[in-house]
Amino acid sequence: MSQASATRWETIKGLLFQLFPHHLISRITFWATRQRWPFVRFAIKQFIKFFKVEMHDAEVKDLADYTTFNAFFTRKLEPGARPIEQDENLLSAPCDGRISQFGVIDQTTIIQAKGKYFSVDEFLTPACQNRAAFENGNFCTLYLSPRDYHRVHMAYAAQLIEMVYVPGRLFSVAPYAPKTIDKLYARNERVACIFKTCHGYMATVMVGAVNVAAIETVWAGLITPPHLDHPIQHNYQQHNIQLDKGAHMGTFNMGSTVVMLYAKNFGVALDSLAIDQRVLMGEKIAYAQIAQA
Repeated sequence: MSQASATRWETIKGLLFQLFPHHLISRITFWATRQRWPFVRFAIKQFIKFFKVEMHDAEVKDLADYTTFNAFFTRKLEPGARPIEQDENLLSAPCDGRISQFGVIDQTTIIQAKGKYFSVDEFLTPACQNRAAFENGNFCTLYLSPRDYHRVHMAYAAQLIEMVYVPGRLFSVAPYAPKTIDKLYARNERVACIFKTCHGYMATVMVGAVNVAAIETVWAGLITPPHLDHPIQHNYQQHNIQLDKGAHMGTFNMGSTVVMLYAKNFGVALDSLAIDQRVLMGEKIAYAQIAQA
């Protein structure tokens, strides 16, 4: 679980990036990526080439069918492209990406990077009614790069009971950022989705970043923008929103980060993971030694 410290250049980038007008840049990106520009197809081709995006598993392969850049970026995969691990003792990856960090939540402390931490209370905020469920639980942080598939899926079958939108900054979440920006994930804009499974609580937290001022869920649509100055909590316990393992639950409009939180009674074992390990949505990400009620 070791991770290299930030280099001098990474530290400088982290400091400089804090001066950028993140929300202004992201609003411009939000608007521009939804326009039907005549050069959209060319831009998509260049993006694919630069970031080495794999299109063989996309549901729509003809670039001419993407009328906006955002339509391309939030593309669906063809059926069966990501087999879902169905064993009830296994938790699957909620998205394509790389493992940024993982481990045990020490009481309420979560590791962000080597020497940097944030708390569950800071991350979920006091607006989250179920935050105490994750004390001494487990966490796993996944970074989605621009080349990745940007839809987020269920790691385990569950019922949605709560959602909290937390306004904040839009710092970059590129690999250098967690090593250089204090409490990054607890400062960036985010949407925390709290689920109740048959064995305990699970949270899928979608963290925004620069150019990612738009997060969607399948039950509420576009969550951000608008930008507010306080968290907004939505109680879904009476809505009976049930989602199967592997079901689509949210979408990033540009790359970002997903932080998974698991309650202690899941008995989640993350020992098979490694920092910077690449995972695909639906793959085994953890073994759960389920605690019996």
